[in-house]
Amino acid sequence: MRLRIVGLIAPALLIGACSGTPSTPIAQPISCASGEVTGQGSSAQANAVSAWIKNYQVSCADATVSYSSIGSGAGVAAFIGRTGDFAGSDSPVSAADQPKVAARCKGAAIHLPMVVGPIALAYNVAGVSSLRLQPDTIARIFDGRIAAWNDPGIKRDNPGIALPATPIRTVHRSDSSGTTDNFTKFLAGTAGQDWSYGSGSTWKASSGLAEKGSNQVVSTIERSDGAIGYVEASYARFHNLPIAAVGTGAGTFTALTDEAAGRMIGSARITGTGGDLQLAIDYKAVSAEAYPIVLVTYEIVCKTGTPALVKSFLTYASSPAGQEAATQLGYAPLPEDLRAKVAEAVAAL
Repeated sequence: MRLRIVGLIAPALLIGACSGTPSTPIAQPISCASGEVTGQGSSAQANAVSAWIKNYQVSCADATVSYSSIGSGAGVAAFIGRTGDFAGSDSPVSAADQPKVAARCKGAAIHLPMVVGPIALAYNVAGVSSLRLQPDTIARIFDGRIAAWNDPGIKRDNPGIALPATPIRTVHRSDSSGTTDNFTKFLAGTAGQDWSYGSGSTWKASSGLAEKGSNQVVSTIERSDGAIGYVEASYARFHNLPIAAVGTGAGTFTALTDEAAGRMIGSARITGTGGDLQLAIDYKAVSAEAYPIVLVTYEIVCKTGTPALVKSFLTYASSPAGQEAATQLGYAPLPEDLRAKVAEAVAAL
């Protein structure tokens, strides 16, 4: 594959609901590679990846990059099966899949955090435009023990707010999902005995409506009075759904903002080595200014033998211009020190 240096102006072609006008374009030189590559995986990052592909291919006419939003678990399976050149996943590769990934790569694979996506508790309750929920309340809502919006537990979190007797309809993912994994990690780490299902990429509680993919989750919330569900924030923002403020370990409630999500990611600890940038979040150490329900989407690639086009594309995605393009769609940018580490790891591929 040949490389050529071009000057990329990252156009704000896709604008999220949280941004009314395009920001000033960011000039960023990139090295274009030619050929075709494909990735599959997380639906949470799909909007960001679509913008990256569009911007990249504007400058790199000889390149074709495709991405299928099929869910994190299916994306990792496709990568293992060699039908994908990279996988997008909202969770690190599981212990069971690590030997398969190592065999596919003929060596090590690495995780590159590329998208920070706050997980929104999006809701649709007639007459309720502001809502606060503590972790124990969220747990009891999603396992069915709180069944109506005027429940005393919800009233405790929202003094002075008129809450209707509307039945609660919770919405969760039916497919293997990193969003589910990160949401249940939050509950397992904060709700104590009120959440007995642990964490994982498949939904284990028996209550609620199951929908495949982020689009279906948010569409179901939008058309159902009394509904609440967890979904990557850019989807909730695009559909103009209200989002609940979430209780933190500091005893306060924090609204979902990019800055608050960035503080949560900024406190995460890198657990991988040798360019593998897996992150661990300590939910019990959450500050009052941090929004606690977040996911980090990784691009999973082989440490050696990665196609030049994948390296070039991820170089753009991890650049300031690439992160700005994601921010325009309602994602939170990577904290700068983490972004620099990701860019360094991509350069070493």
